[in-house]
Amino acid sequence: MSDAALVDIVIEASEWDAEELEALANRACSAALTGLGLAPACFEIALLACDDARIAELNGDFRAKPTATNVLSWPSEDIELPLGESPDLPDPELDGPPHELGDIAIAYQTCAREAEEQGKPFADHVSHLLVHATLHLLGFDHINDPDAAHMEAIETRILATMGIPDPY
Repeated sequence: MSDAALVDIVIEASEWDAEELEALANRACSAALTGLGLAPACFEIALLACDDARIAELNGDFRAKPTATNVLSWPSEDIELPLGESPDLPDPELDGPPHELGDIAIAYQTCAREAEEQGKPFADHVSHLLVHATLHLLGFDHINDPDAAHMEAIETRILATMGIPDPY
């Protein structure tokens, strides 16, 4: 396994504190993987820390919704995950390279605004969004009510292990 960090970060928006985001991202994404019984050292995630203009552009390009959003994710593989099942991922060899889960983009202004509107610490909100996005990379979704309830329950359980209260 690699000694590299789980999350490889590219910071495009200067508002992001690089050191704080690196710590938050590695902690949140590791907690998500560990919470599902996966070894974080076996995986790699690319994170783009951007602003609202950039995420609106990405949202328009990939989802035909040219508006700002808090977080977007692009899994490296299409993972079909029936309700209640765990992701079926390749088991990286102990000395092999980490498995690339995919890419996440997160927008500073939207995250800051939402945290303030919801009366949450910024770090807690960003951590929640990174756990949420990591679950998307693993095949979880919230397209319908049962899937949403399942995903929210997993997020809440993972965030509790981080000392973060239920965001819902």
